Amino acid sequence: MITYVKLKRVMDLLFSIILLIAASPIMLCAAFAIKLGSKGPVLFKQERPGKDGVIFTIYKFRTMRLETEKNGRPLSDMQRMTRVGTVLRKFSVDELPQLFNILNKDMSFIGPRPLLVQYLERYTPEQMRRHDVTPGISGWAQINGRNGVDWETRFEYDVWYVEHISFGTDFRIFLKTLAIVLNRSGVNQSKGQTMEEFSVVGNKTFRG
Repeated sequence: MITYVKLKRVMDLLFSIILLIAASPIMLCAAFAIKLGSKGPVLFKQERPGKDGVIFTIYKFRTMRLETEKNGRPLSDMQRMTRVGTVLRKFSVDELPQLFNILNKDMSFIGPRPLLVQYLERYTPEQMRRHDVTPGISGWAQINGRNGVDWETRFEYDVWYVEHISFGTDFRIFLKTLAIVLNRSGVNQSKGQTMEEFSVVGNKTFRG
């Protein structure tokens, strides 16, 4: 495993450089469209826990309006989604700035998705194992339901990946990720939220 992890870092570095060069026209067009489409910054930045729970700043193209309320009523994620953002999410273009996170060693192409910092205190010891590896743009949970599975199942998938990390596993996830992106499936849940918040009551998790 240690040998493959080192090789994986080399591959992450090489492919992120190649993709940044190849995708630069798409990223420039996306940035221009975001700026024209709504007020606010081009990039969405947020602190996330990485390997061993170390905090880093994740980068994405902004897909939502900055406004959170209308007429005093809170807006759902889908109501805040811009037209440009909808297109970017359909084709996963909003994830491209994370190539810079990969260059910076904060992320990998394949690994458990980095979630919110406040979730750290809510994990069970078993769920916390998802931080034993570098987080990724796509992972085992993403190819097995993406945002459509409940939190418990998602964490089980993440821990499974930690226990089975290998070139074969990563290559399988890579191929399935391409198919999901092309089919544009599982991006949002039916209730209009990208993913409901993970909460804990005692030892039981629920959708908050």
